[in-house]
Amino acid sequence: MVKILGIKLNTEPKTEILNRIRSWLSSPRQHYIVTPNPEIVLLAQKDEEYFYILNHADISLPDGIGLKFAALTLGKNIPRITGSDLTQDILIMAQESQDPILIINWEKGLSSANDISVALENIYPRLQFEIWDVDRAEALKPDWKPRATIAKIMFAALGAPYQEKFIFHQLAKIPTVKVALGIGGSFDFLTHKIKRAPKLMRRLGLEWLYRVISQPINRKKRLKRIYNATCVFVVKVINWRFILPFKYRPNVACLLYKIENNQSQILLVERTEEPGHFQLPQGGTDGLSLKAAAIKELGEELNSGKFTVKAVFQNLYRYKIDPKKNGYNRAAGYQGQKQGLVIAEFNGQDSDIRINFWDHSSYKWVPADKLIDESHPVRREGYKIYLKKLKSII
Repeated sequence: MVKILGIKLNTEPKTEILNRIRSWLSSPRQHYIVTPNPEIVLLAQKDEEYFYILNHADISLPDGIGLKFAALTLGKNIPRITGSDLTQDILIMAQESQDPILIINWEKGLSSANDISVALENIYPRLQFEIWDVDRAEALKPDWKPRATIAKIMFAALGAPYQEKFIFHQLAKIPTVKVALGIGGSFDFLTHKIKRAPKLMRRLGLEWLYRVISQPINRKKRLKRIYNATCVFVVKVINWRFILPFKYRPNVACLLYKIENNQSQILLVERTEEPGHFQLPQGGTDGLSLKAAAIKELGEELNSGKFTVKAVFQNLYRYKIDPKKNGYNRAAGYQGQKQGLVIAEFNGQDSDIRINFWDHSSYKWVPADKLIDESHPVRREGYKIYLKKLKSII
């Protein structure tokens, strides 16, 4: 396993991956596979839910020469396994084992259900399959309901990030499926809506470039995608690998309190990745002022804007990040964080708080005099400073 910009990638050869998939078909548990490319990795930097979903896949395969080069900066030579190749390998496997497949197809994609059906019948005549054309926005809604199916393998051809989010949120509603994977436009090659890159480009790892050039999108969008997958990604990787390890990430801690029975109660949240690790809501400032960053962070983590900022304190505490315990943390790459503090008063009800599953698993209110004891040990030194600031304003 290797991480590129915080995204986990498997390093096993394709034969081992296929053997694992084959064994999962008789497993009682459901599994899902993702195939990140540089564009997807960049997208995950701006979408915390997507970041979480990618990192919780059972298999994450590097699809793109950019990821292979990025891994080389870590001294890792990882195999490149494209989603298109994996799709065809699994289709062959399913035909041989007679395991039925289900294709979740974007109704506005290049290939219609009929196009895919004709192609599969010609190429894999003994394959058992069914195809559902869906509106990808509707398919992500909590009340989405699937039809009855006996499929054991599911391909989601909805494009990123829709297909991965669909699998994560809706797979449990299709209990017969044991293996699900997001494959983007892989079926467009089988239907000949898009020609596959010449073998030389594939060997050089430039299939993504050929695919972008071939897609029927406007020139401006095409150039933007090429720019992101090359220039932006390369700069991000160089910065992440060789510059950030010497820097501290600007960060804001959000001390949210309420007054009950003349006593201050402070909100603590439990990290999803570390059960029992309670802390104040916090996050990177990402170029914003401390106040703006705190408002954004509380809004995103609690899904509530029912608070009033009371005070802002710059540069109160600095700490290093333990790389072995960093877990799900987009600050990965920095040697540590330099933290300011924003104190805000909560003026809503507990029912107004809806924490995001990718950030936190629970929350609790604790008396101010119990904050240190109730917080994770690594947080306590900084929180002693923050408590003094709270007492100075209330």
